[in-house]
Amino acid sequence: MITKPGKITERITFLGRFESCVYLVDGGTENVLIGGGLTYIIPDVLKQIEDLGIEERKIKRLFILHAHYDHCGIIPYFKKSWPWAEVAASERANSAFSDPRISQVLADINRQATEGVGLTKEAEEKGFVFTPITVERVVKEGDIIPCGDLTLEVIDAPGHSSCSIAVYIPQEKALFTSDSAGVCFGGQIHPTANSNYDYYQQTLQKLIKYDVDVLLPEHFGAAIGEEARSYLPRSIEAAIKERAMLEESYKRTRDIKKSTDEITEILVRETPAPFIPREVRATVVGQMLKFIANKIETSEDTVRLKKGLE
Repeated sequence: MITKPGKITERITFLGRFESCVYLVDGGTENVLIGGGLTYIIPDVLKQIEDLGIEERKIKRLFILHAHYDHCGIIPYFKKSWPWAEVAASERANSAFSDPRISQVLADINRQATEGVGLTKEAEEKGFVFTPITVERVVKEGDIIPCGDLTLEVIDAPGHSSCSIAVYIPQEKALFTSDSAGVCFGGQIHPTANSNYDYYQQTLQKLIKYDVDVLLPEHFGAAIGEEARSYLPRSIEAAIKERAMLEESYKRTRDIKKSTDEITEILVRETPAPFIPREVRATVVGQMLKFIANKIETSEDTVRLKKGLE
């Protein structure tokens, strides 16, 4: 795992911070920024661009892989700074960004995260604040987006969120997964099946078919070589294990809130992530448990109905 910003390959550069990663892809004649990060990494990205001598005018596209607050925070600032750069995202992400209520939530949580790292004053002085995002190019499964002499293949990757997509660059054997394939922290893969566990596991089975030498999540660094090649198999196993834990907890408690409190405590202890407020984690766990509980109850209802007909 490469956990510090800098070169991943000759064509791919990790920008931002350990906990919030974005990637610059160099296509030769033009570049693309993949990932939207948290608002508070803007000063880091600006300094990295300057130190690495990156030509801002060559950055032609800002690619958002899903619409969660920690994956779009820098986009408003850099769209203002680089008005020539096209903002691209999925149709579902576009719908989310078009909702003023969702935009306000994204702004509020980014502000809280900025406060958490002590950058509120700098953000206010330099304009590092979240404002509504306008998607200028809606992308979908199968789209091929040129970037100089490279190509970006768009992959639908639901499960973490309904708006999640991934991007594959065949010339680099590089797969940009955002949160669609889990995150690696402390040497372990942690599943991120926030919205639909079935879709999440199906997405993992889809992504494992790609020939990968570089795998680029948007938290806790990027994987190269054998680490990249083993990432998706490990993600599949981790998802099976976590799903079993969620199912066991709900079957035992038969109470979504009790199970949410129980699982949230486990995850907070095992995967410290100060940029994610505890209440956000609890909300995510609650979403997963609602899905799991519905699957369990539906399955049991089916069994009871079948027995009643026999």
